[in-house]
Parts: sequence; C-alpha cells; structure tokens
Amino acid sequence: MALLRYTTEQLNAWFKTRPAEQRQGQSVLLPDPALPIAEALQQARAKGARFALLGIPEDIGPRANLGQGGAELGWQAFLHCWLNLQANAFTQAAGPILLAGEVDCSKLLLQSRELDATNPAQLQQLRQLCAELDQQVEQAILPLFAAGFDVLIIGGGHNNAYPIIKALAKQTALPVSCANLDPHADFRPQEGRHSGNGFSYAKTEQLLDKYFVLGLHELKNNQVSLDALQQAEAEFISLQKLSPRHELSWPEAVDQCIDFVANSEGAIGIELDTDSIEGMPVSAFTSSGLSVQAAEHYVYQLAQLPRCRYVHLAEAAPARHPAGIEAGMLHTGQVLATLCYAFIQARANLPDQTTSATV
Repeated sequence: MALLRYTTEQLNAWFKTRPAEQRQGQSVLLPDPALPIAEALQQARAKGARFALLGIPEDIGPRANLGQGGAELGWQAFLHCWLNLQANAFTQAAGPILLAGEVDCSKLLLQSRELDATNPAQLQQLRQLCAELDQQVEQAILPLFAAGFDVLIIGGGHNNAYPIIKALAKQTALPVSCANLDPHADFRPQEGRHSGNGFSYAKTEQLLDKYFVLGLHELKNNQVSLDALQQAEAEFISLQKLSPRHELSWPEAVDQCIDFVANSEGAIGIELDTDSIEGMPVSAFTSSGLSVQAAEHYVYQLAQLPRCRYVHLAEAAPARHPAGIEAGMLHTGQVLATLCYAFIQARANLPDQTTSATV
C-alpha cells in the first residue's frame, strides 16, 4: 500500500497533554483504518475536514541529484512539532484537519542506503529508485485530490514535485501551474529521476502549465537549465534582483509570481524548497537566503488563489543542523509548522472550491 495510515496509539505517543489544554494531536482526524481509503477520505470530508497532512519520509531524490541525505526526517520533525501545538480559537476556523499518513518509502529507502552516488552505476540505481518512488507518491496523493482535499505535503526531496503535479493533473484533467520558492529551478535535463528535474519532467509530459521560480539564485543554476526555462516560457525573479540590486520589493515580486501562475485554467500548486530560507538545515544549505517571514508571506498570498490545491514543503534535513540533530528537529519542525499554518490561515475562510471527483 502506497499510503501508511496511523493508529490512535501511534498518534498518542507523539505529543504531550496538559490539563485544560487541547493540542493539535488531540484534534486531528485519522482516516478510519477499517474502511478502504476512498471511503475513509469521504467520511473525513463529511465530518468537515478540508485540509489533509501527508508526509514523504525519504532522501533518495536529493542523493540521486548528487546532493546530501537527511530529508527523510523532515516529516517526523514537523509531526512532533505540529501535534504538540495548541488547538484553540485561532485554529477552529479551519475545521478538523486530517492526518492522512505518510507515503510508504521504507523499502525503497532501505535499498538506497547501500548505494553510493559517486559510483556511476549506483547513481543510476538511485535514480531508478527515485522513479519507483514517483509511483508511490502519485498513488498515495491521488485519492486525496480526488476527495477534494487541500493537501499539505511535507518532507522528502523536491523530486516529489513531479508525482504530485502528475496526480493533480490526472485528477483535474488539466495541466497544473506552479509557483516555486527556490534558489534552484529544478529544471535539469531528463537524465534519470532526481530532485533537480521534477519540473522539467512534468513540463515535457505536458503536466505543467505555468511555472514561476521565485528567489532563483543567479550563481546556482547552470546555463542549460536557464535556457530550458526560457524555452518552456517559464519565468523567474532572481534572489539578486531582490537584494542587493533592490529592483523589486518582496511584495511586488510575490505579486508578479501570483499574476503569472493565475493566468491559467488548471489547478495551482505552491512549491517551496526550504533551502530558500537562510540558515535552514537542508540538503543544500544556504547562508544567503530569505527569512521565514518572507516564506510565510509567499505561502499565504499564493494560498488565497481559489484554484490552489496544495503546498509542498521539501528538502528540510534536520540532521544537517550545525548544532546537531536535536536542534535540527526543533528548528525544522517549527519552520515547517509555521509555513503550514500560513497555508491553512489563507484558505480557511475561503469558499471550499474543491469537490469530490472520480479519477
């Protein structure tokens, strides 16, 4: 099964209670394990759940892109933080939130541990595992889109953008438009699947319509990728255009991004590579990036678009924190939870635009 559902007993082990307080862990819904997944999701929708949380605990994609591992812990860091946060009047507007579960990456992740990306033959094996992971992610998320959820996808590498886009395009029968807050365009050649070419694969397969990269770093993208972006009629605003050149303010840049992706017919996805955030423990660390507050603003503004269907927070790697994994789990969990809350706040008071559909 592509989607692993949690039990109440598992959930209770991940948060602490306190008298006269209610935690998010006490208020989230779990899909009924006795029901087939489609029925369980419809039941959750009937109970008023509009938002679904889905984890992808893997680092195969970044390693297949010759990068560092560690992204498999992003979901766990988020979950421990989110479930311990308060459930109060501020969060009630969102209604119950479904904790859908996690994509089953365990077997593929175990196989990947034996592979060395510096060995050309083993690198190709890693990329094959990433392609197999694509199928798992697509199968896990497709029922969530079909049931009409706004989906928050946390963890793993940015390779997962491709199967997410594929699932949403399949469900809506239209190509998806994406905004991507990312120093990297992730538009590398189709040389085998990895975290650096999810959007180029999606574009070639006509799954991706409008594509806008916000905060692209002028020194971290090769000319082949930049040429491919231009050929695909994608657009970007570089980090350097914002600072030090100050050709645009941050709100102006976000508005340009919104105008571009909204000029389309299909669903809209919010992509965010957490290596866009300065000092974040990630697969590709940056000491020159954006603030958490800027990332929040980006998510909040994009999430107000009626046709927005998901936010995808990728590449967080708690073990890469300079102070160690414990500090990394705390740092990562807080940032991911903050970004998820920005998405929920933006959409909670909007009309529910999504309806159940059959694939």
